[in-house]
Amino acid sequence: MGKNKSGGLSKTFASVADKVTRATGSPIASIIAMLIVIVWALLGPVFKFSDTWQLVINTGTTIITFLMVFVIQQSQNKDTLALQLKLNELIASSDKASNKLIDIEELTEEDLIRMRKYYQHLFDKAREHDSANESHSIEEAEEIALQKQKRVK
Repeated sequence: MGKNKSGGLSKTFASVADKVTRATGSPIASIIAMLIVIVWALLGPVFKFSDTWQLVINTGTTIITFLMVFVIQQSQNKDTLALQLKLNELIASSDKASNKLIDIEELTEEDLIRMRKYYQHLFDKAREHDSANESHSIEEAEEIALQKQKRVK
């Protein structure tokens, strides 16, 4: 029963975050924000540029920024997960792609650095033989290099 409430809350938050992200990312939201700042600036002389006048804009922007951090993070997490799943599907469906890359985001930073070196080595091998646009494993790239060397001799 607790999971159900939590799941419902999570779905509600995701739905609200989605709507807020779309709304605040629209041109009309930018125009409204600009108009609010202009109205606030124009009211400065009326309130004699008082501390209260400054506090209104500072408090408003602080609260909005604080809340938007969570909304944007929710939206970003969802987008990132969807992108990772799409990439995992492409990797899993390709015969030539390495399945080592599925869920690579779960590796430690050291593992990622090691994988980066692997792919840098692969790229260097491909560049040596003007095949940077082709896809090969390191082993295939080395085999191609050996074949090309044999042809040259």
